[in-house]
Amino acid sequence: MMPVQRFAHYAERIERHDAKLGAFLNLRLTQAEAEARASQVRITRGGRLSAIDGWCIGVKANIAVAGLPHHAGIAAYRDVIAAEDSDVVARLKRAGAVILGSLNMHEGALGATTDNPAFGRTQNPWRHGFTPGGSSGGSGAAVAAGLCDAALGSDTMGSVRIPSAYCGVYGHKPTTGVVSNSGVLALSHTLDHVGPHARHVGDLVALLEAMSGKVMTSNPVDLKALRIGVWDGNGAVGLETAVANGFQAAIAKLELSGATLVPVSPPVYDYGKARRAGLLISEVEGAEIHAARLASNPAGFSDAFRGLLEWGARQPQDKCKAAYDLIAEIHDAASGLFKKVDFVIAPTAPQTAFSFDETAPANQADFTAWANFARLPATAVYTGVSKEGLPLSLQVIGSEGQDAKTLAVAQALQSLFGHAPMPEGF
Repeated sequence: MMPVQRFAHYAERIERHDAKLGAFLNLRLTQAEAEARASQVRITRGGRLSAIDGWCIGVKANIAVAGLPHHAGIAAYRDVIAAEDSDVVARLKRAGAVILGSLNMHEGALGATTDNPAFGRTQNPWRHGFTPGGSSGGSGAAVAAGLCDAALGSDTMGSVRIPSAYCGVYGHKPTTGVVSNSGVLALSHTLDHVGPHARHVGDLVALLEAMSGKVMTSNPVDLKALRIGVWDGNGAVGLETAVANGFQAAIAKLELSGATLVPVSPPVYDYGKARRAGLLISEVEGAEIHAARLASNPAGFSDAFRGLLEWGARQPQDKCKAAYDLIAEIHDAASGLFKKVDFVIAPTAPQTAFSFDETAPANQADFTAWANFARLPATAVYTGVSKEGLPLSLQVIGSEGQDAKTLAVAQALQSLFGHAPMPEGF
């Protein structure tokens, strides 16, 4: 589709579907239509700016888009309007992207259900009443439901990859520093990463090139030439049966492809200790980031989120140092693993999407957080659908700085597993 037709297609789909989905919070359709028309003029004249010129993109509500509310899903910031674009949105606009609007998220990015007390729930397109994951739940849901070409999210301990898994799309958490966080209302300066969601791995590549200004294309990989570490938690994580069965089926397909598979576990990675360290860092840094607003408008934070931030503000220095020391140790040890294998695959999340009526499992980020701590690139890859009719996913994790090659492996896996169909009703 040409950009104007593309814009009209997504605007119509948003109008038709988003009332029941709850993915978008704010739309800028007048500006987006003008951007689409400008893109079409460029392309018609042979002046395409990039591979994503004319693509329609949604942006998580913690990433600044000039003229839109910039609140990170926190009621206390509801009236804050971004004066300028974040670095990553500015890069997308310079590449010709059409920005449709801002997307719902878990309050403050500290959680993985996107059941937001101030801005409402985002539904999973695969099953109403189920979470799309989080914290970038609006981003994953919008892409899965076909409301945009792609979406931006942020990933602190898995917040791009978990919604990608629950919603049956692809999502990439870049190597630390590859994509600028400037203009993001952060949760954790240490762990936050801006990353894309899309319905095809090739789209992630084009997006990441525009977002980073770096070449992300790579030669196609031959799975038979790879030594891949298989990380399944060895019973320590508690995989849901559907996830365990789906992961084993994916491994069986990989074996048939000729890849060399080796059981691995990330070194010095104790799930409970790592989870607590990551959450402590997020709560301590989040408390610092939101201190002024928390003092002036405590009612603008939910009881749950406010409690986590207040707990973070009370943590003693020695406890904080121990958490930072642990993630530094996890980072330093990771390079040794990649001397033994080329890439690691693991379940993206230990469970499929679950009902909003259920308590969120404590282990949602046990597989994803390692890449944040170790500063590694990681891509969530759709692998199929469970017997219950919910998407299954694994992640491919590469060594530090190897985003292009990690995405190339993800592309090969997409060819092996196929990509997700559109959820029924969309």
